[in-house]
Formats: sequence, structure tokens, C-alpha cells
Amino acid sequence: MTNRETILTPEGVAKLEQELIYLKTVRRREIASRIKQAIDFGDLTENSEYDEAKNEQAFIEGRIVSLENMLKNAKIIDDDDITTDVVSIGSTVKLLDVEFDDVIEYTIVGSAEADPSKNKISNESPVGSSLIGKTRDTEVEVITPDGVIQFKILEINK
Repeated sequence: MTNRETILTPEGVAKLEQELIYLKTVRRREIASRIKQAIDFGDLTENSEYDEAKNEQAFIEGRIVSLENMLKNAKIIDDDDITTDVVSIGSTVKLLDVEFDDVIEYTIVGSAEADPSKNKISNESPVGSSLIGKTRDTEVEVITPDGVIQFKILEINK
């Protein structure tokens, strides 16, 4: 696994730390209990409960390592790093979709925190990367898999 810098907001750090604690305490115990129970069934060569529990254990341990690496290599963006003059990671941007005359608001976050259902988009996404470094009243063309979308930046907030 590479030690790539992970850009996070303080909220993102807290969320990852909570997940890590949950996996290390609750989930590890649950899996250990399932493995012990499966072993008690006897012959492990044809024990699907044992195989399933071991696979889940491997997944959880992999996620723990991944979370620990993200947190270890985190670059935390706080309010002091965010300006309202230019779009950056941590900015909340109000955009006008020029074609549909529709207003939408996105918060630009690092890829580890992206959650499109909550309008948190990655700085690496087509829209996020097109907005980074732009200023208010700028029109931006975003190339997406569905074609080109034109946005006008209406507001930049922290």
C-alpha cells in the first residue's frame, strides 16, 4: 500500500477515527466470536461458517490497515486554510448549471470523504478538479462521462 497523502477535514478525521475504533473493538470481537463458534462445529474443511467468518476477518483487518494509513498520512484542512476568494478543498461552492438554470451547492473534499449523496465531491472528481482554483463569477466547463456541463460560480464559502 502506498503512503499517499490523504486530504481530510477535521470532520473527516473524526469520522475515520470513529470507524477505526468501532472496527478494532466491536467488529473484531464479533468476528472472533463467530470464528470460535464455527470452530466448535468441527471439521473446518467443509465449514462454510468458518470460511465466511475468516473472509470477513480479512476484510476488516484490511480496512483497519487502510484507515490507519489514511490517518497517519492525513493532511488536515481547517477553516484557516480555506479562503472565500478562490475554490479550494474545504470550500462550499454554489453553482449555476447554465443549461438548466439550476442552482446546486457542493463542498469540495478529499477523495476519502467524498459522499455525492450529501453533495460532498472529491477534489479529484471532474467537477471538483474543474472548480479548484477558480473565483466567483467564473464560468467553468466540466467534462463528464455524460458530456460537457457549464457552471457559473455564484458563491464560495467556508
